[in-house]
Amino acid sequence: MTSIDSFHHIDCVLLDRDGVVNFDSADYIKHPEEWQPIPGAVEAIVRLQTVVDVAICTNQSGVGRGLYDLSTLDAIHTKLYNELARNGGKPVNIHFCPHLPDAGCHCRKPKPGLLQDALSTLGKSSEQALFVGDSERDIQAATAAGCLPVLVLTGNGNKTLSKLTNLDQPPVTYPDLAQLTDAILAAR
Repeated sequence: MTSIDSFHHIDCVLLDRDGVVNFDSADYIKHPEEWQPIPGAVEAIVRLQTVVDVAICTNQSGVGRGLYDLSTLDAIHTKLYNELARNGGKPVNIHFCPHLPDAGCHCRKPKPGLLQDALSTLGKSSEQALFVGDSERDIQAATAAGCLPVLVLTGNGNKTLSKLTNLDQPPVTYPDLAQLTDAILAAR
């Protein structure tokens, strides 16, 4: 964990989707019915929206693999928007990469393209943003984009943390998005 003082300058929180906001699946989230929020995550986004801008940056290679199409992905995101609204929040910008891992695109994490696009859309600088993820590629994307990387231990977070023990500076780590949100709000 980091000191809550580290968050006083944050005005933008970028989030990975699967494993941070909703439960992940090795078989991909292919239908709206399969999208299930992690307890406390939707409420955390709503609380974050009261003090910072929030966007989601997510790899969605299931589109490129033909497992689901863009209209299905839109329906999944509509379910997320409905959950946010039900909890008093507003929709967030969702930036996604539909490409396969070997496509060589600039948007697929660990490359920084999705995060840069989200920051540009929000009119924010990377120095005042953090990116929350549960995988090594999320940490790499945050670093490449110049954002503060934060690892949550939901999704693949615990497995990722065990892989990152050899880093000179391990990422800021929180058990879940709700507890990270508590720390961000406490720094205000």
